[in-house]
Amino acid sequence: MSKMLACEQASAIDAKSETGLATEQELIFLCQQGDRECFRLLYQRYQQRVRSTLYQLCGSASLDDLVQEVFFKVWKGLPKLKTAKYFSTWLYRISWNVATDQRRKLAKGQEKTSLNEKVWEKELDNTKLTNTEPAIDLMQLHYQDVVQRGLDNLSFEHRAVLVLHDLKDLPQKQVAEILNVPVGTVKSRLFHARNSLRKFLEQQGISF
Repeated sequence: MSKMLACEQASAIDAKSETGLATEQELIFLCQQGDRECFRLLYQRYQQRVRSTLYQLCGSASLDDLVQEVFFKVWKGLPKLKTAKYFSTWLYRISWNVATDQRRKLAKGQEKTSLNEKVWEKELDNTKLTNTEPAIDLMQLHYQDVVQRGLDNLSFEHRAVLVLHDLKDLPQKQVAEILNVPVGTVKSRLFHARNSLRKFLEQQGISF
């Protein structure tokens, strides 16, 4: 009976997702029950923001692997998530942790070129995770490249607050929760990061 009910719920979620009406809480609840189809929908809903966050924090090297690693950790950790409304903060914290680990590996010259695909395939079975990145024009691409080079000049801590607050539009309190630092620290880092990035962009001929 419970399995039949779960299947009916999954079908309803899938139908509502096509019209954009499925709520985050509904998807998370079924994902916590082990529903891989709902996890695919959750992936499609959040993969772009995870990808862009990791790109802005770590660059393009091993980006696909890092995105997969984030969602592998999400899949493994979802049953332990107690409050669905904090999913977004939790997801960004996982992305931050993965980015931090990657930076440490790069610093030690031990960057991994790929993840263990067999483990991923075993956990997610035949779930297909597709890249739904929208196309961007050349001017946008050029601007993003300049901004990315500006971010590369910042310390990792300053880059993180700038990406999460200014580029991802997260409130300072949520950024503090993700990075596990006081709000005052976020404000200080944000001030210095903005000044440094502004100076770099002005040197590239971009003024505000």
